[in-house]
Order: sequence, then C-alpha cells, then structure tokens
Amino acid sequence: MEALTGSALCLVGAILIIGLIFIANAIRIVPEYQRLVVFRLGRCVGAKGPGIVLLVPVIDRAAKVDLREQVREVPHQTSITKDNAPISIDFLWYYKVLDPAESILQVGNFESAAAGIAATTLRAVIGGIPLDDVLSEREHINNMLRTRLDEVTERWGVKVTNVEIREIIPPRDVQDAMNRQMSAERIRRAVVTESTGTREAAVNVAEGEKQSAILRAEGQKQSAILAAEGERQSQLLRAEGFAKALDAIFNSAKGIDQKTMTLQYFETLKSVGASPSTKYIFPMEFTSMLDSFLGKK
Repeated sequence: MEALTGSALCLVGAILIIGLIFIANAIRIVPEYQRLVVFRLGRCVGAKGPGIVLLVPVIDRAAKVDLREQVREVPHQTSITKDNAPISIDFLWYYKVLDPAESILQVGNFESAAAGIAATTLRAVIGGIPLDDVLSEREHINNMLRTRLDEVTERWGVKVTNVEIREIIPPRDVQDAMNRQMSAERIRRAVVTESTGTREAAVNVAEGEKQSAILRAEGQKQSAILAAEGERQSQLLRAEGFAKALDAIFNSAKGIDQKTMTLQYFETLKSVGASPSTKYIFPMEFTSMLDSFLGKK
C-alpha cells in the first residue's frame, strides 16, 4: 500500500513538472521592439506581440524578429571604376524590418542575403562611375546604393533606411598624385595669401601717404590763407596810416597863409646861399611875394 502511494506521488510530481514545462513553453513575453512569427503545424499564423503570447506546445513554433533599426558593416570591397582604376570601399547600411512574417518567409537569412547584394550592388554602381566622381560624389553613390538595395529588400519586408560609405582607398599612384596636388594647392594658397597681404600692405602705405599729402597740402593752404590775410590786414593798416597822415598834412596845410610860404621860401634861399659860390637868382615872382609880405597892394 505504501509502495502504491509512493508511485502515485511520483506520477503526480512528474505530471506537474511536465505541465510546468508545457506552460513555460506556451507562455511567451514579447517586448515592444520584437514580434513572434508563429508557425502552427508548419503554417504561418502571423506575427504576435507585444505582451503575453500563448503558444500551443509541440504544435506551435515561434521565431523572434527585431523591429529596431539595425546597422551592418560591409567590409572593404575591391571595385573597378569606369576608367579601370581599382579602389577599395567599405560602407555601412542601415535597415529596419517592416513585415516580420515576410522577413522569415521570403528569405532564409536576409542579413546575409542583403550583405551579398550590397557587395554586388556596390561593384555595379562603382563600375559606372569614373574615379574622380567616386572620390568627389560620395552622397550620390550612397543614394544609388540605398535605392538599389531597397528595391531588393522591399520584397523581404525590410526597408533600407540609409547607406554610408566610410572609407575609399584609391590606388597608390592616385594617392601620390592627390598628395602632390594637395601640396601644390597649399603652396598656391600660401602664395595667394602672401601676395594678398603684400597688396593690402602697399594699399595701406599708399593710402597713408595720400592722407599725409592731403594733410600737408591742407596745412600749406591754411598757412597761405593766413599769410595772405595777414598781409591784407597789414596793407589795410598801412593804407589807413597813410590816409590819416595825409589828412593831418592836409589839415595842417589849410592853416598856412602867403606870408608863411614867403618866410619858408626865404629860409630855403638862405640855406641855398650858405655856399660861397652861390649866385642869387630872383625869379620874377619874388617881387610879388615881397609886395605881399610887405603889405603892398
């Protein structure tokens, strides 16, 4: 009896354990950024989640799909440009799953498939572009790669959101030519900068000399104006002095009568006759002067 009871307990325990295992396999908690693509007896019944998803043990099988944007690297790929120059390029491509069921049903491993298509697409795109354009038009190449990759991955329920070329390694001779070109460009810029500085310095010096000459001329002009003004004032003052002197002489001459003029005339004759060899010559007007001096009429 005791042995039967022990066997029953063991059986019940085994049933409980199996039940717990079934329940653990039947209940799935799906995060917001994931979906479960459920296959029931091999047939896809759609994507489930987020939250709690109940599966039928043994009958249902689930595959997880991440809906977040993912980034993958395509390592260096050697491609031949349109002008037959070999270059090495690596790039990153960003994708996001839009249809979880299609990403499982349409391709076995869409990441590996997309990486292979990305490499072949890169060679096809680079093969139609000359080397100079490859080095200078990265954005254009990025857009072409994204468009072509998106055309292929769209049927898988995957959206290629962006493609970014990280590094382009041209051939050694092209790198040497680019280095020489860069050196020449730096030298050219230095020469242009130096010549620009020299020209600006010459312009500044000329401008300074011009301003200095203008200031000197202005100073000379002001000096000449002041000198002329002074000379004019001086002449006016001299003329005014002469006028006043003439007025004084004229006023004094008004008071001189005939007798005064006669006495002055006699004084002049006296000074003339001071010399021993002097001869007196009396003009005819002298008698009239004597008459007037003596008071005769």
